[in-house]
Amino acid sequence: MIPQRKRNEIRQRVHTRIRRRLEGTAERPRLNVYRSLNHIYVQVIDDADGKTIVSASTVASKAKTGGNVAAAKEIGKLIAERAKEKGITKVVFDRGGYLYHGRIKALADAAREAGLEF
Repeated sequence: MIPQRKRNEIRQRVHTRIRRRLEGTAERPRLNVYRSLNHIYVQVIDDADGKTIVSASTVASKAKTGGNVAAAKEIGKLIAERAKEKGITKVVFDRGGYLYHGRIKALADAAREAGLEF
């Protein structure tokens, strides 16, 4: 089993590699995901201005638990609604170095169903 510290270092290297290719613009901002053990955090970022346009997390939504697939789906719907309020329909998905599986996949699918295109 890989120690947690080492696993996070690997994830950060993968994320850096992904970020070389991804860039959020004003027309198509970046949907960034951060997953911790107990919570999930999502931001829509315009990298040209270096500003977060909208964000959502299980901490801010007062969910009882944020470390499960149901909470990820909830946050995916919430971020899509907030982005559409700001006039954003197309984004670039940044999985943050995590595997596209489980909570990350559930969040992405829920955001797509709620109207975001990526």
